[in-house]
Amino acid sequence: MPRNVLVTGGGTGIGRAIARHFAEQGDTVVITGRRGGPLKEAADALGARPVVCDHTDPEALTRLLTELPGTVDVLVNNAGGNTDFDTGAASDLAAYAHAFRANLDANLVSAALTTKALEERLTEGGAVVHIGSIAGARGPGAYGAAKAGLATWNISLADELGARGITTNVVAPGYIADTEFFRDRLTGERRAELVAETAVGRAGSPEDVAGTVAFLASPAARHITGQVLHVNGGAYRTR
Repeated sequence: MPRNVLVTGGGTGIGRAIARHFAEQGDTVVITGRRGGPLKEAADALGARPVVCDHTDPEALTRLLTELPGTVDVLVNNAGGNTDFDTGAASDLAAYAHAFRANLDANLVSAALTTKALEERLTEGGAVVHIGSIAGARGPGAYGAAKAGLATWNISLADELGARGITTNVVAPGYIADTEFFRDRLTGERRAELVAETAVGRAGSPEDVAGTVAFLASPAARHITGQVLHVNGGAYRTR
């Protein structure tokens, strides 16, 4: 049976790959983002419905609800990114505070607000998946702190949603090629270093992350919740 799926930040990169997977399975997919142009292009290509939304803005989320189906089976909180790439070095304490909060808003608060806004629409037995980062386990800076906070917040969210059979997990990618994450600032040398950190000797792809998200949203994963699944080719290893 087709499901209703919302993928935030679904216009490019990882979010687009996730949306493509669900659309190809015959699900009804809504993708959101702040840039109307890339969002529409992706929606047209995927057969998804685009809705412009800033997920850090409660009013925008309230408006988003009017554009969504009455029930949502799968919520993927993918919107975010390292906002430090969009700002210069902090010149004083006020600028540092602003930059730090920007990362928290983009990567932690946005997911919390979106999940809260959709809480009553999430179907029993559904799935919530947040896109975290390897940075949540080993830094750096405010971005790493935000992704670590996302993983910790998800632990209590699992208790809140579990009574309704809804699972909630974090997928934490390492270096994923073919995304806008580094804003075209990644040097060849740094890319080689990131690949060398992996055990498999290659960069990850958006499809690697999409496949993991798809599994967590599938019937096979109904007893997995409150977890962080690392998708990094072995660059960060757990036991």
